[in-house]
Amino acid sequence: MKINQVVIIGSGTMGSGIAAQLCNANIPVTLLDLKTEISEKARDRIYKSRPPLLIDKSKIKNINVGNINDDFKIVKDADWVVEAVVERIDIKHNIYEKIFKNRKSGAIVSSNTSSIPIKILSEKLTNEEKKDFCITHFFNPVRYMGLLEIVKTENNDLEKINSLKKFCEQELGKGAIVCNDTPGFLGNRVGVYSMQVAMTEAFKMKLTIEEADAIFGRPMGIPKTGVFGLYDLIGIDLMADVLKSFIKELPKNDEFQTVAKEIPLVTKLIDTGYTGRKGKGGFYRINKENNKKILEAVNLETGEYSTSKKIDLKIDNVDLNSLINQDDRYGKYAWSVISKIIKYASSLVPEITDKFNDIDEAMRLGFNWSMGPFEMLKSIGVKNFFKRIDSFENNKFLESLSKSLDENFYGQRQLYTEIETLGKIKTTATKIDKNKSAEIYRFKDFNIIEFTTKACALDYDSMDALKNATDKPLIIINETMQFSAGVNLTYTMNFADKGDFKSIENFLKHFQETCKHLKYSKYPVISAPSGLTLGGGFEVLVHSNFVASHTNIVIGLVETIVGLIPAGGGCKEMLWRWSQTEEAKQDPDYAALKVFDIIGYAKTATSPIEAEPLKYLRPEDKTIMNRNSLFSVSKKIIEENNNFTPPAECVFNLSGKSVKEKMIKTLEKLYNEKVILDHGMEVGKELANVLSGGDTTIDKKLSEDDLFKLELDAFMRLMETQKTQERIKHTLATGKPLVN
Repeated sequence: MKINQVVIIGSGTMGSGIAAQLCNANIPVTLLDLKTEISEKARDRIYKSRPPLLIDKSKIKNINVGNINDDFKIVKDADWVVEAVVERIDIKHNIYEKIFKNRKSGAIVSSNTSSIPIKILSEKLTNEEKKDFCITHFFNPVRYMGLLEIVKTENNDLEKINSLKKFCEQELGKGAIVCNDTPGFLGNRVGVYSMQVAMTEAFKMKLTIEEADAIFGRPMGIPKTGVFGLYDLIGIDLMADVLKSFIKELPKNDEFQTVAKEIPLVTKLIDTGYTGRKGKGGFYRINKENNKKILEAVNLETGEYSTSKKIDLKIDNVDLNSLINQDDRYGKYAWSVISKIIKYASSLVPEITDKFNDIDEAMRLGFNWSMGPFEMLKSIGVKNFFKRIDSFENNKFLESLSKSLDENFYGQRQLYTEIETLGKIKTTATKIDKNKSAEIYRFKDFNIIEFTTKACALDYDSMDALKNATDKPLIIINETMQFSAGVNLTYTMNFADKGDFKSIENFLKHFQETCKHLKYSKYPVISAPSGLTLGGGFEVLVHSNFVASHTNIVIGLVETIVGLIPAGGGCKEMLWRWSQTEEAKQDPDYAALKVFDIIGYAKTATSPIEAEPLKYLRPEDKTIMNRNSLFSVSKKIIEENNNFTPPAECVFNLSGKSVKEKMIKTLEKLYNEKVILDHGMEVGKELANVLSGGDTTIDKKLSEDDLFKLELDAFMRLMETQKTQERIKHTLATGKPLVN
């Protein structure tokens, strides 16, 4: 069946998010609520949302609004009706009665509930109605979270379920995992259990919350919030309600019951208004001391707050195995938490799903884990795991694995999708090279490079890997959320603190050489970005021959925020792109002034549609809704360009002094209006010098190397200033810009 029109009943956070994503896919959607004013306000929130729910604001035209009394007749035209009302079963039952009376024959009806089982939701439906009814549990925020759980029962028309799954995957870009009707479904069942294990074990072993979050975080492939930080983010009171639901729905002998018990400190925090980030604070809070904001953490034994401490795990290369093998309380905590998560997740096979690696993917897509429980087991090693584990009674999965001790038990990843994903092919590709910052795979007759640093930040090793990977057609792509957040500023500042500016200059030269090498490589280079594609990350992309971009990107040149200018060819390539416009052909200063405005203000785009007018992306660059498809689309680009020839080198004609004066006037105006301060003025002048061509005239031809040299010199002059170093240190410490 085809889905051409959708009705969503309930315009709260989830209903609005689902409507927005349908908008993004150009699917007409009607948003209904008790009153039209409510759904109108929801549409307005969608339009103004930050971070944006829409990939392009013009998409809002795809949303119509109305109310459930006057406009319910629209349901008869819908191919899919989504219920997203309050989690009260009486209200939902009333809505379903009304939907099934008005829907057209065969239309899919689903609930976005996160907790109520289908058997309860559908208890008043006829057998015929049950065929077309399921749960479609989108994770929030809908645009940015990849996971969609489609919950089915034996009553469902499987052909229709598969049709819905295909639509959500292809059109909405979701990782649509089909699972059985069990409490908490798939992601939350394992995810919330994992959080509770990490919390209860921290109390039991008398760890501080900073220690627990340092361990139950990046070393385990889990987001840096850890468990207590995540509790604060979600809301401690909301988590308490979630636990009550699990306690009520799960059998008394379910292992979840042992970690879901009420904790007195948690109850006290809720009662006193410390419900997390939305309240006065939570496990962490911000306090003011001498007009300075101080991060404080609660003591799990006393309930008192004190200044939060940074934790050193005392491991050179912090990863899962080095952590669990550490012979101290950190290692004991890590092993206790991980082993319990693996045991619990495996006990749910085949109750929730008979495809165990779907649980892994749910944790990747819904909780941003880099490894799910079964991949953790694979990483630890099957034999090693069973040597250390104490018991696994009534766990059919582990009982079977303990007999075979098959180290290759995992098989193929991402069975929920038919798409040829990066995750799938990495298991069959040959790893041909690896360093501290990147890995190179050979798949058939092309290479794949994946950055492996935090936020895929770039350094010397990243550039080395890129250069070494161009002996074949190359795809630059990452399984992590980010393409690259840019050059590693910590790496840069380590040299600056030593006064070793020569090493910074050498790195930049290597960066420039690598970018130029990518652009003029004998074989095509394809960048497949998603998430952050900033600064140096953008410079890698802009020197690629082809781009296949996910809709959820944040892209731009943001170096001026930290008191620098782009120096990996970003200025050069943006100048070239804008110089090819019709306006630039009429006005020799047009391109330079346009780029000065874009880079000077550190403008970013939050989708390919926003990026194109800035020329961060080109009309011919491909846009993909489903992040999983980035690899297959990139592969197709290689196949379509067997006769690839590198582009001709660029030649620039820039006005020099005359256009620089125009830029300086703009800076002086901003300075007088106190939009920029002293150092902002200096950064702007250095940028103006690069974009004007320095000491040149309009009749003089400048090469790409000339522009590279201007970028390098400007960057180094700024890097050596105290005020740029202050900006960088402030950003690294706080995540916020410093205006000086």
